[in-house]
Amino acid sequence: FGQNLYVDTRGAAGEPVPFTQAVINGLAQGGGLYVPEELPTLSLDEICALARLPYAQRAAAIYKAFNVDLPDEAIDELMGRAYGDNFDDEAICPITSLDESTHILELWHGPTSAFKDMALQCLPHFFSASAEKLREEGTLDHEFMILVATSGDTGKAALAGYADLDGIEIEVFYPNDGTSEIQHLQMATQKGENVQVYAVQGNFDDAQTGVKKVFADAAVAAELEKRGIRLSSANSINWGRLVPQIVYYFYAYFRLAEQGAVAWGKPVDFCVPTGNFGDILAGYYAKQMGLPVGKLVCASNKNNVLTDFLTTGTYDARRTFYKTTSPSMDILISSNLERLLCHISGSSEKVAGWMQELNTTGKYTVDAETLEKIRETFAAGYADDAEGAAEIKARFDEDHYLCDTHTAVAFRVAETVRTEAPMVVLSTASPFKFPRDVLAALGQQAPVSDFAAMAALTAKTGAEAPASLRELDKQEVRFKTVLQPAEIRAAALK
Repeated sequence: FGQNLYVDTRGAAGEPVPFTQAVINGLAQGGGLYVPEELPTLSLDEICALARLPYAQRAAAIYKAFNVDLPDEAIDELMGRAYGDNFDDEAICPITSLDESTHILELWHGPTSAFKDMALQCLPHFFSASAEKLREEGTLDHEFMILVATSGDTGKAALAGYADLDGIEIEVFYPNDGTSEIQHLQMATQKGENVQVYAVQGNFDDAQTGVKKVFADAAVAAELEKRGIRLSSANSINWGRLVPQIVYYFYAYFRLAEQGAVAWGKPVDFCVPTGNFGDILAGYYAKQMGLPVGKLVCASNKNNVLTDFLTTGTYDARRTFYKTTSPSMDILISSNLERLLCHISGSSEKVAGWMQELNTTGKYTVDAETLEKIRETFAAGYADDAEGAAEIKARFDEDHYLCDTHTAVAFRVAETVRTEAPMVVLSTASPFKFPRDVLAALGQQAPVSDFAAMAALTAKTGAEAPASLRELDKQEVRFKTVLQPAEIRAAALK
């Protein structure tokens, strides 16, 4: 596919860079995100050949199509490590079918029981290999500090992926009182000599904005440079986090074709519970590469800024922030939307203008042509907590399928935007990560403790909680510091 280089969505970062440099940098210099200069395209025959490969080999083949500048054998080995017995199902992300037209892609069989594992069991391997390559070339003599803002799941998945890796420290910032008890404990009990976790007073956007400010702060970079440290990111602003997510759209399509649920070459729709827009953007990339993707349905909770944008073309973050039962989607600034705008509009100048407007006024409006092109592929809807709870109960009562609060939002929205194509709902977390809300949705009084609720949920449904979640309350809590958003800068320098 030729040399595949990465450019800045805002056009400020100068020369395009190869994959390894984009992964190491995380964010482009001017605050923009890296996107591939061109996307590889695969014929149906080439896609068909991928169908016969095990998950890790299929992932490796897709990265090679992107012309990742690492040796093929290194990519094969890294993927073998990323997708192996660290997942509790050999399919890695099994598909369950509710009926002929509704299917569920379960993305939570990794070590932290959330879909972030699909990318964050992979990214640290990419990161280490990229750093090693650049050191060998003599273009890198730094160690790294990874800064992560999380609404709950990314933080633990990143900590689990980077713990005790040489030459890397990782700091995670999450909203105090903005995660479930289980999500909080997964982070606060993390083992590893190179990890640090902070709660931030405020919501996810406060944490994310604080971390982005650190990345944009030249004085911070200069101070860390003196210490031989460079900043990078494990959030979905890092291209190395996004590209692994493309793989499971291919996997889902292959499984449905294999089961006879879709005729080869016919489209499949995907409904994705969405916060930061990375998971659904990976579906857009799969479609651009040639996978027969129909509609990509963006499912939001009551923080429905994306629903409004995809309907009207105006992105307005100046709105009430709601704490919901689907906290990983409690986000008002969806970072990865910037990448889509760059691809659709074809103009880094426009993107830079829109992002500047968002930064100064809290809103922006895209031109009619850009909106029309987006709406050719994307549909949107939202569901509030009560609708999500009703969906959890309906799916369990009618289909004997137990889902979490985020997946429930996607189920509800999927019903409102059906086409004739089969619909795949992306299930992003184990129901046992949010046991109190799931139990309450099933009509049972939920105990105050998540752990008592897990046991009650098992008793009610017969489903087993993942062992890693059941044993969390026996782990030592290592991190208890609570910061104000303005203190994130000092924490990064500490």
